Amino acid sequence: MKIEGSGKPLAPPANLAPRASSPAKTAETSNGGGPGATVALSPLSSSLKEVETSLSNTPVVDTGKVEKIRAAIADGSFKVDANKVADGLIASTQQMLSAQAR
Repeated sequence: MKIEGSGKPLAPPANLAPRASSPAKTAETSNGGGPGATVALSPLSSSLKEVETSLSNTPVVDTGKVEKIRAAIADGSFKVDANKVADGLIASTQQMLSAQAR
């Protein structure tokens, strides 16, 4: 059986409502309020926002450590601990297998 595509994207179903762009907008429209509608946020929401801001300002990669490793590789002083690598591979394999068993 051969399936041929027309190359054109499919149109969304007519009964599909568009998604809201933000929770605040959803709250505003679901309450039937307009520009003067108010939304109360819990203290937990404020705490989560602070954590989100803090995490967004934290670098994902420790550039200092990367530079040290890069320099060690370049000058030939970087040593690989085969036992540590093997232990890590075994641990990740065990974790993956236990996740598949669930």
